[in-house]
Amino acid sequence: MKDNRRTQADRSAATRAALVTAARELFAEHGFAAVSTEAIVRAAGVTRGALYHQFADKVELFAAVFEATEAELTARLDEAVGGSGLADPLAMMRFGAAAWLDACAEPAIQRIALVDGPAVLGWERWREIGLRYGLGLVQSLVVAAIETGQIDRQPPEPLSHVLLGALDEAALYVARAGTAEAAATARAETTAALVRLIEGLATTR
Repeated sequence: MKDNRRTQADRSAATRAALVTAARELFAEHGFAAVSTEAIVRAAGVTRGALYHQFADKVELFAAVFEATEAELTARLDEAVGGSGLADPLAMMRFGAAAWLDACAEPAIQRIALVDGPAVLGWERWREIGLRYGLGLVQSLVVAAIETGQIDRQPPEPLSHVLLGALDEAALYVARAGTAEAAATARAETTAALVRLIEGLATTR
């Protein structure tokens, strides 16, 4: 009986993963509005009933896709910052901000996380999922900077929220720039603004 339950759970998890993978590719290429549930189930190799057994509707499937994207992006950034060879927390913040903007320039991430994300899920839910993944990474660097005396001692959580908000707004600003030339200009300007913001945190003592 236990083996049967385990097999059923494995099948369910495999079906869910297939739907998320297929939907992620389609949403990234065509955008949420242009992708039908029929196209998703066909690409996933499952039935429409299987889709609605896993997800209430296409919005909930998109939420799972967005969450998977955020989880992978956070892991990538954590690995990049950790492997940068930098020991200075403020330098790690500057490096992480640049890596974040690099990642958000990738068409798939930009479409899912920045263009469709807030439009499909609504600002509050989009923000809540983003905070769940990004806040911990930002706060770990803020805490390290406070503990090494690079930033004045203060509650780390409010500052972490402010910094994460700045990172999100910078990425959204670049994503909505329009042409490739405008996006390149926006990227350079937002990078400079983020660097000034981070450097401005340094204690003067």
